[in-house]
Amino acid sequence: MGVSMTQLLIILVIVILVFGTKRLKNVGGDLGDAIKSFRSAMKDGGEDKKLAEKDDEPLEGEVTQKQTEKDQA
Repeated sequence: MGVSMTQLLIILVIVILVFGTKRLKNVGGDLGDAIKSFRSAMKDGGEDKKLAEKDDEPLEGEVTQKQTEKDQA
């Protein structure tokens, strides 16, 4: 019950007719930039965490201890 090659080609032709090649090219470029940006952010975040662990300093917004209502009173 898989998708055959002819069915994929028909879907591709319909998508090209609906969106046009220029818009598809722009969407592809935008998607590539988004993936590249996401990978870069993940890499930078991992380096920040390694540096914080090295210095034993908590990251901004990082929860270091969970406080209970008894501790606050």
